[in-house]
Amino acid sequence: MSQIAGELARVSGAFEQPTLTLLHRRDAPVVIALFRAAFARDARNVPAARLHGMVETYTAELRAAGAPDVPGGSGRDLCLRWMRGQWLVRSVEDDGTEVYTLTSHARDALSLVASLMRERASLSEHRIATIVNAVRRFNAEANPDKWARIDILDAEIDRLKRERDRLLSGEALPEVSDDYMAEGYGELLALVAGLPSDFARVEEAFTALRGQILASFREEDRSAGAVVDDYLRRAETLTTATAEGRAFEGAFALLRDDELLVQLTEDLGALLTHPKAEGLLDAADRRDLRGTVTLIRRGMDNVLNQRTRVTRTLRDYITTHNVARDRELDATLRQLDGELQRWLAASGPRANVDLPLLPGRVEVDHLRERFYNPAEDAAVPALRDLTEERPPELSLEQLRALGGPSLGRLRYVLQEAIASAGPVGSLGELFAGLDDDLRRPVEILGLLHLAANTKALSEARDERETFVAVRPDGTRRELLVPVVPLPTDPPDDGPPGRANGSTPGRPARRRGRSKTSGDTTS
Repeated sequence: MSQIAGELARVSGAFEQPTLTLLHRRDAPVVIALFRAAFARDARNVPAARLHGMVETYTAELRAAGAPDVPGGSGRDLCLRWMRGQWLVRSVEDDGTEVYTLTSHARDALSLVASLMRERASLSEHRIATIVNAVRRFNAEANPDKWARIDILDAEIDRLKRERDRLLSGEALPEVSDDYMAEGYGELLALVAGLPSDFARVEEAFTALRGQILASFREEDRSAGAVVDDYLRRAETLTTATAEGRAFEGAFALLRDDELLVQLTEDLGALLTHPKAEGLLDAADRRDLRGTVTLIRRGMDNVLNQRTRVTRTLRDYITTHNVARDRELDATLRQLDGELQRWLAASGPRANVDLPLLPGRVEVDHLRERFYNPAEDAAVPALRDLTEERPPELSLEQLRALGGPSLGRLRYVLQEAIASAGPVGSLGELFAGLDDDLRRPVEILGLLHLAANTKALSEARDERETFVAVRPDGTRRELLVPVVPLPTDPPDDGPPGRANGSTPGRPARRRGRSKTSGDTTS
């Protein structure tokens, strides 16, 4: 009896895969074209809002162009429909942005359509040579017979040595036909185009593993430690249990080998600069081949990021899962079930009980937010008498001595010095002749402030002169100040007066304002 029934079952199962269900839809050409336009090779993820707008724009353009079988609905409805078909998946990035990603089934469909779009012969010398070399290399690496492997390596060494000697002897390189180059480029592009779907399947495997592990946690059939051990074991063997995982391991090994990575980059560069590549490769093919290393890096990063997200999700679940609370809830439910059983045993078959879904509202006039605290009712402790510790009283003159510069007295002294046109030539010489109570360190700032209202500061020299200041306690301090010539014009920031009292030798004016100044005299 033939095995046709089993073959039919296997083929039917293959046709139920999302890849073939996508290709057998009436609007499959339109959907594939939309996917190719929205998800370029460099665009792995597309923000949800942006994809909705792109789908609406593209479908409107296709309807205007008269394309048949254009699906109806908004961009969001179409994306949700494609999510139910397992061609799109929506996820949330770390920054909270919702993005759409093509599943491995959709990428397989895109790869199949892309391979059919390329014109190439079904049988060629390059394909046969590729098969022979692959079988030879596979046998050399997997043959269990030691001497058979040695014979294979010796034959390969002899062949390479003869080819090297032939080229060193001056013979010309063999001519490579256009068909051979075209077939080689086509197979290379097909291999590169299959990498995104391979990486996507590994990511989906990690996602499925996360769902299974979380389900195991919720069932609580096993301890958390056993579930974590199972996750670690399956995550470790995931990359080697499937063809996609082995492809990922190969890419990971490639990126760890710097020499091999440099060799791959150099070989791709040599193929792209081949004289025949100009007429055989278009701009898109060149871009795909040139970005092979980047594609491998990006795919590996995506898989590692997905594995990191799975691990983080499991860690968060383990750290936040409250087993004691779940056990209390389980005990409460069991108690309710026991009460229900006792009620059923004592009541009739048609008895019923009005059971509200929510408890009744409790009328409370005032709900205390804090309990009584006796410490809060204690009296405030009495103030301590600090009369004996009070510092000695200061007179008004002592307070003035500790205050700011005496601008009124300094202005009077400065005007007198300008009017007399004596031997004083700088502010330092003027300061040295003042009384001790006007030679405090702060008075230097007062003199400079008054000089700033004249042209004296603009004429300051780079030399320094020493100001010997006298503090209120009698100590002295020397300060280096730029040499400022004595101004020829009086300061215009106020008439002579006294900031801390009346000017010596002049009566104090209690009220009034100078006509040439904005300062109030005192």
